[in-house]
Amino acid sequence: MSNRRIRTAALAGAILTGVAACSAPGGGSEDSGGAADSVVVGVASEPDTLSPLLGYGKDGNSKIFDGLLARNADLSLRPALAKALPEVAADGLTYTYSLREGVTFSDGEPLTAADVVFTYDTILDAKTNNTARSELDAIKDVRADGDGTVVFTLKYPYTPFAARTVLPIVPEHVAGAQDPNTGDFNTEPVGTGPYTLSSWSKGEKLTFKANPDYWGGEPEVKTVTMAIIQDDDVRATRLRSGDLDGAVLPPNLAATFEDDNTRKTYEAKTYDFRAVTLPQSDAVTGDTAIRQALDLAVDREAMVNSILSGAGTPAYGPLPVGDTWFADGIEREQDLTEAGRILDAAGWKAGDGGIRAKGDQRASFTLLYPSGDKVRQDHALAYASDAKKAGIEVKVESATWEVIEPRMADDAVLAGFGSVGDPDFGLYTLLHSTLAGDGFNNMAGYENPAVDDALDAARRSADQGAREEAYDTLQRELVKDPGYTFLTHVNHVYVLADRWDGLTTQIEPHEHGFASGPWWNLEAWQPTK
Repeated sequence: MSNRRIRTAALAGAILTGVAACSAPGGGSEDSGGAADSVVVGVASEPDTLSPLLGYGKDGNSKIFDGLLARNADLSLRPALAKALPEVAADGLTYTYSLREGVTFSDGEPLTAADVVFTYDTILDAKTNNTARSELDAIKDVRADGDGTVVFTLKYPYTPFAARTVLPIVPEHVAGAQDPNTGDFNTEPVGTGPYTLSSWSKGEKLTFKANPDYWGGEPEVKTVTMAIIQDDDVRATRLRSGDLDGAVLPPNLAATFEDDNTRKTYEAKTYDFRAVTLPQSDAVTGDTAIRQALDLAVDREAMVNSILSGAGTPAYGPLPVGDTWFADGIEREQDLTEAGRILDAAGWKAGDGGIRAKGDQRASFTLLYPSGDKVRQDHALAYASDAKKAGIEVKVESATWEVIEPRMADDAVLAGFGSVGDPDFGLYTLLHSTLAGDGFNNMAGYENPAVDDALDAARRSADQGAREEAYDTLQRELVKDPGYTFLTHVNHVYVLADRWDGLTTQIEPHEHGFASGPWWNLEAWQPTK
């Protein structure tokens, strides 16, 4: 997944949200962050919806809702609405969950198995506008066995299925009476989570209150407000002025707080990577030789050092170096000589200003990046500089997501992707040809039969060795036929006032700021004594 949808539904897969863009901590408003029982955090974007039926919270950590399971700091699974991990049949086709007793939604109504069935059935309904539906492809049927038991039957053994059940559960008695695409539930959610939505000022803030009837116990932090501040520099300035308790910041801006003994910096390892989408429909970016040359032209190490201040690693594909699924030996350095040889052999000859051309077609294309995102801006400019050394002109252009979205099928985008856990969680939607042009899925329109075969084989196989072989094949195929130029894996950096105990970080996906960050376990925080 990428960008605005990550900024929206999946960022929506987030957590709480939003800040009072106009009220400073200690300023006396209900959103004040000066008190030990409240927190005000600046983030870059807001969700389009707060409904899990449309994608909000799909990867867990939504503070309004709970899933059957949740993740620990090390990403291992633990019971949430289920009172234990699922019972799995020997053939891997049946998962049975027993629900925790005594759980109620924030309106006081009890949670039942029917709510779980309703949630999954609605998401799987083709009429529901959920772009992550393919992630639940393995489900054949979900049914209630009384009020307290839910049984999933799968079409094929899907090894990581349990991790898909962190998906938040919604109340049928509320959402069932509405159109899932347009109903009030999208902005007036009712869940079982530790927080409830107090108010939402679009483009400005969302404020959340602790749920006094939360099954896990009422949180110590009573009020959570996150300011929607798109510009990185403005977010840092407002943090420095005391207008925010904390913020998501690029590494170079976070470094400016390192001598501040009233704040702590948290750096989270991630699966989040920056890449350039290369639409296959375009005459330039659709040429395999151009894509191969761009892959060799980029200096990934320099990007990590200069743009990320070392808070990241070079990206040689969608999985980070050191991950257990990473294909050994695919690391590659900048090689302008080989890039030039590939372009020469493909008929791209040097022309005016050193820019290559094939016949009447110049090796030139536009690269879009979202306004206000300094990390993506710097990646885009560095990418253009490296590409020019190989004779390829990249015209960098900033724009809002409203402008980028209708153009991304034809123009390159400096995009962000990455999901934690099993490789299937991020790679299928990024690369499978059946999802080309499906919103922010497969933004490059990438089509490669060998990659499709590997994705399908890995998804449907229960054999660990076969899955490893499939993902190894996929990564090596991406080196030969790159639909994206993978640049860097980006560590997430957060700066937060030093007023609470219990803060930790998880290994994080691309979506961050809402669901991730040191507030992933906000309900467990304790004010510093």
